Amino acid sequence: MLYQRCCGNVYKTALFYAVFCSPEGKKPHKKGLWRSWSFQNAHFRPEYRIQPVSATVSALLLLAGWAIWSASFVFSKRASAAPVRRDRRGRWGILLQVVGYSLLWQNRFWERPLLLWRVALSVFFLILASVFSWTAVRALGRHWRIDAALGADHELVRTGPYRLVRHPIYTSMLYMLLATGLMLTPLPMLLVALAVFIAGTEIRVRVEDALLASHFGQQFRTYQRSVPAFFPFLNFALEKKS
Repeated sequence: MLYQRCCGNVYKTALFYAVFCSPEGKKPHKKGLWRSWSFQNAHFRPEYRIQPVSATVSALLLLAGWAIWSASFVFSKRASAAPVRRDRRGRWGILLQVVGYSLLWQNRFWERPLLLWRVALSVFFLILASVFSWTAVRALGRHWRIDAALGADHELVRTGPYRLVRHPIYTSMLYMLLATGLMLTPLPMLLVALAVFIAGTEIRVRVEDALLASHFGQQFRTYQRSVPAFFPFLNFALEKKS
């Protein structure tokens, strides 16, 4: 009984100092409990955080996700023959996509606590990104290129994830951006990065769609009307709303 009381008193004292006292342990926070747990609080230091997920675990999850996603392109069969048509304007879209990704790292992410809901949502997007990248590269086969280009024997692929979106690789890139941003980036900066990335992706989509339309004609236009670019189920949602 005495042991339980002593442990209870020690626990209550530790909880009081952890919540209401400054890191120096000299005086209570003047602005109360909520301010003491605010991200902007100058006294909110790593040694006094309660982290649902440790920084090491989240870093390993993010690295594993990037490794699995990247492996789908490293081990894929790329087109070896020179294309018969190429549109280099799509490279401007690649540049904007790179800028969008780089914006995710422009913050002191190592100083913020790791919230469980963000880590869980990040892992969810990592899984989706890997599923889309591996299945898209496999369905595309020898037609996969970095540049917007058409080969002599180019085919209009509509199997696998291409039944859901016309550009599933860009969908996987979008999910990777969201997964990384949720793990590292404040929400305002994540929204900016997302806007820049979508702008770059739209450039690439328009360039590639123009190439495919010029080559496949009405066959591609029918496919374009029935399948969204890189947001899955967008056409179905719009049709249901209308």
